[in-house]
Amino acid sequence: MHTIEQGVFADPWSTQDFSDCVASDALFLVAETGDTIAGYVVALDAADEGEILNLAVAPAGRRNGLGRALVEEILEALAARGVRQVYLEVRESNAPARALYAAHGFREVGRRNQYYRRPVEDAIVLRRDA
Repeated sequence: MHTIEQGVFADPWSTQDFSDCVASDALFLVAETGDTIAGYVVALDAADEGEILNLAVAPAGRRNGLGRALVEEILEALAARGVRQVYLEVRESNAPARALYAAHGFREVGRRNQYYRRPVEDAIVLRRDA
């Protein structure tokens, strides 16, 4: 997962970030192609709210429905835990991710100014109600 993270994000998570999620009982879903990790999604839940923290698909696995499948699976897993609202942040310029989330019922509910560092960019806060 760390290799994909480093390859697809300008400001990637560190191995410590992944370790912290494991320690916090985050949900991890991993998609494999053969013996290779092709993508993953990480989410947290508390009470009836959830948050998708990270989603990445390796370049070789893009444009074949893998991202869509990961979103659908994590939404089902969160719903099974009683989550009624799911939040996430996405770079303002990330049109493919924004379209993916919109197709799953996420709507813009806010903005975090200069949230991302490399490059500096606003985050769009999205929410999906169950």
